[in-house]
Amino acid sequence: MAFRSSLLLSQILFLFVALPSSWTSATSTIQQTFFRCLSTNSMNSIPLSTYYTPNNVTSFTSVLNSTANNLRYLLPNAPKPVIIFTPLCEAHVQAAVLCSRRFGLALRVRSGGHDYEAVSYVSQIESPFLVLDLARLRSIQVDIRRGTAWAQAGATTGEVYYRIAQQSRVHGFPMGLCASLGVGGHITGGAYGSMMRMFGLGVDNVIDVRMVDSKGRILDRKAMGEDLFWALRGGGGGSFGVILAWNLKLVNVPETVTVFTVTKTLEQGATKLLYKWQKVAPKIDDRLYIRVIIQASSADLTANRTVVTSYNALFLGDPDTLLRIMGKRFPELGLTRADCVKTSWIGSVLYIAGYPNTTAPEVLLQGKPLFRNYFKAKSDFVRTPISVKGLLGLWKIYLQEENPFMIWNPYGGAMARVPESATPFPHRYGTLFKIQYVATWQDGTQSMARHMNWLTKLYNYMGSYVSKNPREAYVNYRDLDLGMNKKGVNSLAEASSWGLRYFKSNFYRLVQVKTRVDPDNFFRHEQSIPPLPVKRGR
Repeated sequence: MAFRSSLLLSQILFLFVALPSSWTSATSTIQQTFFRCLSTNSMNSIPLSTYYTPNNVTSFTSVLNSTANNLRYLLPNAPKPVIIFTPLCEAHVQAAVLCSRRFGLALRVRSGGHDYEAVSYVSQIESPFLVLDLARLRSIQVDIRRGTAWAQAGATTGEVYYRIAQQSRVHGFPMGLCASLGVGGHITGGAYGSMMRMFGLGVDNVIDVRMVDSKGRILDRKAMGEDLFWALRGGGGGSFGVILAWNLKLVNVPETVTVFTVTKTLEQGATKLLYKWQKVAPKIDDRLYIRVIIQASSADLTANRTVVTSYNALFLGDPDTLLRIMGKRFPELGLTRADCVKTSWIGSVLYIAGYPNTTAPEVLLQGKPLFRNYFKAKSDFVRTPISVKGLLGLWKIYLQEENPFMIWNPYGGAMARVPESATPFPHRYGTLFKIQYVATWQDGTQSMARHMNWLTKLYNYMGSYVSKNPREAYVNYRDLDLGMNKKGVNSLAEASSWGLRYFKSNFYRLVQVKTRVDPDNFFRHEQSIPPLPVKRGR
């Protein structure tokens, strides 16, 4: 079998290299032979309904687009996979890894499709490539007695929250604010949410994992060892293996929590209020998370526009306690009882995700985002409050864009008590808050350059006010402007341009782990962790 596979691969490669006009024939050949390889190498039968190629344009396009949030990467000129495979069980994933390796197909792994630069379903550096879409692996098993839950990689955060709430009103899990994130990839980047100041990140509350490594083996925490388990919890997706499932340690939440949103414009003193928020939000009661959503009052550049700041919050407690805390620590916001909404923890999930108060929790089972658009995003971490003067300069640039969008997420609390080296996610002690900048548009390529140039201008302006040496960034807000691996050949110098920003000094430990577990660099993409070069004898 090994000889026959090698011979077939040689024939396919000959078609790719020597006969460019035979691309269609070569692609068809690899699609057919790859499916046969899957069937041969899987312990479980593989139905044709799990396998999609461009030969059936309608179904292929539907699956490719199904969870792709950034329409920028669905444009006609965006690279497309030669195969999409949607495994139904762990054995199918093992077979996909073995066969991708055998036939030299670059492998992209997608769990939820929220990757900002689409490296989970687009390859800008290698062709041909296959998308392993884990959307059908979404089983969730909650064990309230043990206080744990196993969640397969294709399950969404919303589905996990719903299944926990089905069994308990006093348990939850601290991860994403958006309910349609695939937990497989989401947790590999850290997974922050509205309970992070009380309980830390999702990765801080993971107790086991199942994954397929580059040799096709299924490993759990015990089998893989603590170094690889460390790397998976925050080292970014797509570098070490295919996540199959996470074992989550549930946290205790009150039966009643409180949420609120208070909005202020520039004319209502938003600038001075935001300056005060920077000093208060990271140091206030750990149970209280107050993020700030910043937008423009209108998309019409010719109108009389202003900046609108919305203080969107979750308090793990009752309104009376919240009002006492706010009256003492942040009276400038002017929070009133009328602003406070009493709800359950699952109700707060819906509220923070942007659903109306009357929405039933079952909407979380749909696994769909509230909107999709063309966008580009960047991120920053702030360690010193931005001055009023700095904010005034920010607003001048901000209002030059039709639909500017920022979210400022407060840190402190549990985030400040976890050492930077505890997980690959390093943005801990000393961080006041994180900024996400987003430019969005709806007209495809027509205005893309203008929006992206505006975002670059805004990002450059903020350089004076954010972390330095390195200027830090969040790996789950992936930004290819920071640098990327070229032509599929990863080098340490090349990767450090973005690796040090995402992981700081933890980057070097990630490289060591990668070198040990995947020295051939099978799991790779534009910003994957590189292995150290192989030392060859003379």
